[in-house]
Parts: sequence; C-alpha cells; structure tokens
Amino acid sequence: MPIHPDIASKTHLLEGISSFETAMADPAQRARLDEFMSITGAPPPPQVQTRDDAVPGPHGPVPVRVYSPAGAHTDRPGLVWLHGGAFLGGDLDMPEADWTARHMADRAGAVVVTVDYRLCTGGVHYPVPHDDVVAAVRWARENAAGLGMDRTRISLGGASAGGNLAIGAALKLRDEDGEPPAALLPIYPVAHSVLPPASAALAARMAEVPPVLRFLPEDTDSFNTNYLGGPLSAADGYAFGALAVLEGLCPTLVLNAEYDDLRASGEDFTARLALAGVDVRQVLVPGMLHGFLNTRSDLEPVDRALTLMADVVAAARTPETLEIPA
Repeated sequence: MPIHPDIASKTHLLEGISSFETAMADPAQRARLDEFMSITGAPPPPQVQTRDDAVPGPHGPVPVRVYSPAGAHTDRPGLVWLHGGAFLGGDLDMPEADWTARHMADRAGAVVVTVDYRLCTGGVHYPVPHDDVVAAVRWARENAAGLGMDRTRISLGGASAGGNLAIGAALKLRDEDGEPPAALLPIYPVAHSVLPPASAALAARMAEVPPVLRFLPEDTDSFNTNYLGGPLSAADGYAFGALAVLEGLCPTLVLNAEYDDLRASGEDFTARLALAGVDVRQVLVPGMLHGFLNTRSDLEPVDRALTLMADVVAAARTPETLEIPA
C-alpha cells in the first residue's frame, strides 16, 4: 500500500534536513522531525508508575527505567526493552523507548525495564552496548520478585539498533546461561553487518521515501563499522545475529516496516530463524517507515503493532527444559 497518508502529507517538513542524527541534535530541526513523525499534538501515552535505577555491569553502572502497572504482584510478565538510534543516539525519553514501554506496561500488564546502554561515541564500541544489555537482563532475572515479575516470563525486545542488541543478548543468554528470554521481539532490526540486497518490490517502494529517511549501503556500513570499532569482516554472531547459529533460540516476533531499507535484514533474519527451527512470526506493518514506534499510537497500524507486541509479551513463558546446541 502507499506510504500512510498522514505521513506522506508531512514530507515537506523534512526539507533542508540532511540527516536524522543532525535533526535530533538541533532543536529547530528536531521540532520539525517530531511534527513529521506525528508526535506533536499526539495523545499522551498511558500513565504508569516509573522509577530510575542502575544495573551493575562489566563497564560500570547501566541506567535503567522501570515501568510498573498499578497493584502489587510478583508474577507479572516482564520485558527488557531497547531503543534504537544507529548505536549513536537515542535515550530513555524518546517515544520509541518511553511511549513503547508505557504501552507494553498498560496493554500487557507487564513490568518493563528500558536500558540506557552505552552509545558508540567517544571510543565506545562493541561489545560494550551488548554487555550492558546482557547485564540488564540478568539483573531483571535476579531481581524479578522485587520488580513484580515472574522470571520465567521475561521477554527481550528492541527497535532498530535496539533490535540488533536484543538479538545478540538473547543469543548470549542462550549460550552462557542456558536460558534465552521467554520471547524475542526485534522490531525493524538490523541483523546483518552488511545488508542483504533489497528485492525489486522493496527497491521500488524505497524510491518513494525521502533521502533523509533512507538507510543506504554507505550509511549502514558506517553505522555498523562504528559499532564494531573495526572492519565488518570481524563481526561475530553476537554483534550481528544473522551470522550466528540460531537453533535453540526462543519464540520470536519480527515486525518490519513496509517502507524501510532495513526490511531486507529483518526478512532474511526471519528466514534464517525458520530454517533453524525457531518458532518465528514476521509481520509487515503496511504503509509505515522505519522508526514507526516514534509515531503516535493512534496512527493505524501502529496501534495494531503495539497490541501484537503486547500479546506476545503477555503470553510468553520460558519452557522448563531447554535443549541448547553444543
């Protein structure tokens, strides 16, 4: 289907913006970008209890924010959630982090932990953000009762770069702890160090997208090289999940935006999971661009995507016995 009309009608707001990263750092351009993403005037997200905390990690404390539905419980589902930002940007206050967490807490009745993992700036590279995320999941498991969660019902998810980190952490938890998350939710993720070629249909759709919202090969190569801190040929499966042995991974939901260069990565990763015998479901979110979790929740089909994610989180449970490949 065409780009959602509410989004297509606002592409004029992107004129003069050279990059998403530049716009996020400039107040005037950020305001136009927010308006383009339909954030300006959006209905407020659900109001749930929040508190900030810090998780001990191998590179120092990792800030987290805990979102809790009302009422005292110890058996709620849980979700550790990771924002995107090309490994270079993003924070716990952006809609993709804060609004998504509030919706998951409200719709799934889940305790949500968002993670302010270290960004790849100032000499920080892989595996530092990866290690921060693994530490956060382990902390959530160790403190599940105090957080109000059932440790067998803790899922892991993230958007874009956060989707990458979620995949890598799930694999590490499978391999080192023998316990992957209850479910994995990579949303418009980048799972490859080098993007697979786009299909003819995807290439035709991407020709309609403003250049500032594209992820061209030179862009992804730059982001991914910066993340690794070295050549892409040095990447391993924890850095980019498409390179990993995927057998024994938990049930996975992949959401891809219809108009997104990274869709090629999400689709290929889904196929690899299926070939590995993983319980995987892929959903294409029609008319949407990359980053649709930064838009307003009443913009269809974002509402349906959030409901689908919440349904997975609410139902997920780690099986009692896991068979982990040697």
